Parts: sequence; C-alpha cells; structure tokens
Amino acid sequence: MTTQAELDALLAEVRACTVCAPSLPLGPRPVLRGHLSARLMIISQAPGTRVHETGLSFNDRSGDVLRGWLGLDRATFYDEARIAILPIGFCYPGRDKGGGDLPPRKECAPLWQARVGEAYPNVALRILAGSYAINWHLRGRTGPTMAATVRAWRDYLPEFLPLPHPSWRNVFWLRQNPWFEAELVPELRARVRALVAPEEDSPPRHQGTQKAKGDDGDRRG
Repeated sequence: MTTQAELDALLAEVRACTVCAPSLPLGPRPVLRGHLSARLMIISQAPGTRVHETGLSFNDRSGDVLRGWLGLDRATFYDEARIAILPIGFCYPGRDKGGGDLPPRKECAPLWQARVGEAYPNVALRILAGSYAINWHLRGRTGPTMAATVRAWRDYLPEFLPLPHPSWRNVFWLRQNPWFEAELVPELRARVRALVAPEEDSPPRHQGTQKAKGDDGDRRG
C-alpha cells in the first residue's frame, strides 16, 4: 500500500524528469496533481503553453466545459484530496507546422503512467478525456474511432469512462451526438457525485507542492 510520503517522493521524481528535455521547446515542466486519498482520476492529454507557465490544469474554457460535464465547482475540481489529474504527457510538447499542439511526447506514458497510476490505491474511476488517454488506457479494447469508443462507454465501467476532450474544437461533434449530454453526462455526474464527498465530509484539503494560477490552454488537459 502506497503511503503519502511515498507518493510525494514519486511526484517529486516525476517533476524532476528531463527525459524529453532536448525535444521540448519550452523545456521540461511536468504537471500533475493529486493526494493519496483521491477517489477520482482525470487522465487528459498534455499541457498547453499556459499550464507550462502556471502549472494548473483546466483553468480555461475547456475546464469550464469539463466541470460542467462533471457537475463540479472549481473548488471541488481542484481539491487534490478528492481528484487527481494525470496527463498522458506531463510537459508541453510544442506546436506543429499548422499551429496546433503536438501530441504528448511518446516517451512519457510508457515511463510514468503505470507507476503513477498504481500509486493511487483509492481511485475508483478514471475519466479518460480525449483520444490520447483513451487509446493508451483502453488499447486493444477501443472502437474504430474515438466517437465509437465514447458511444460504448458502458463497456468500460466501472474502472474507466471515456469522454471526448472538452475543447471548443469539439462543439460540432457534441451537436452531432446529442446522446452524449442526454445519456452519458447524467451517468457521469451521478458517479462523480458518489465518489466526491461533500465539502464537510471530505478529508482536509491538500494543496500539494505545486502552486499555480493558470491553465492548460483551450485544448489541452
């Protein structure tokens, strides 16, 4: 059983990682969060430029959308005692020639996902936000497309719940798939509500070692 001291040591090791440093345009700054007591884990993509600068995930439009889907206010969403956030890639990977964000660095997930994920023994549900998280954690079990996998969300419960990334770029997809908000979102909120206790019943809030005030950018998590 992992102790909080062991988890803190592991997170410090992650935050000191420089494996991808030569390929990172802004240099390494691994960003992840979560106390040992967290029962919900959000697995997302990779930081954008603003999270690289500030260290806080989903403090943007995509975060507003995600919190809406989850039915959580900001205080609860950022309470590390209840929710852990673990990107597939911990550092900002840079931009492609078209100006979009590059995929998470391929070195990161094989090195850290299992080690860090297994260090959270109390997590009962892992929300997979976006295709990179879905493809990594559900490899060999996914549908032919991200949409097909999300449509089959019941098949992955109770351990995983796949979601599209809550980017403004997915607005058209949401309009074309009304079942998402009609069927999946209510179930998502019910499961999150069951795992994330009310403020008065939750453990003391753990702010972690990484202070931040910014966001992941509009697309990244």
